[in-house]
Amino acid sequence: MKIYEFNVRVRYSETDQMGVVYHGNYAQYFEMGRVEWLRNIGISYKWMEENGVMLPVVSLNINYKKPARYDDLLRVKTIFKSQTSAKIEFDYEIYNEQNELLTIGNSILVFVNMKTGRPMAAPEYVKTQLLRI
Repeated sequence: MKIYEFNVRVRYSETDQMGVVYHGNYAQYFEMGRVEWLRNIGISYKWMEENGVMLPVVSLNINYKKPARYDDLLRVKTIFKSQTSAKIEFDYEIYNEQNELLTIGNSILVFVNMKTGRPMAAPEYVKTQLLRI
């Protein structure tokens, strides 16, 4: 499964005084999609952390096309793009109920050994699960 989609309704606290989603909240929508994408292929952040692996974001790009507003029902699409030895990359698309593309994004994350704080190769279990998609 290369694509995972979910819906989220914009809460009042996620908007600015104009009723528009605050730009920083898009990173949270992307994270929600990424976490659930991984969970759907059998990988959880909790499992990785319990096994000494962190997965921090090292690059995040967001391109805002149209604003999302308070109470909009958004469809967040998470797309697996690639995985190298130590990195994993995702693209994102956010649509409103009218199927208008509102936002596109991209993130790159690096597998990091929690004890050393240094990049590491993806754990074998993660590689195995990614090969199945």
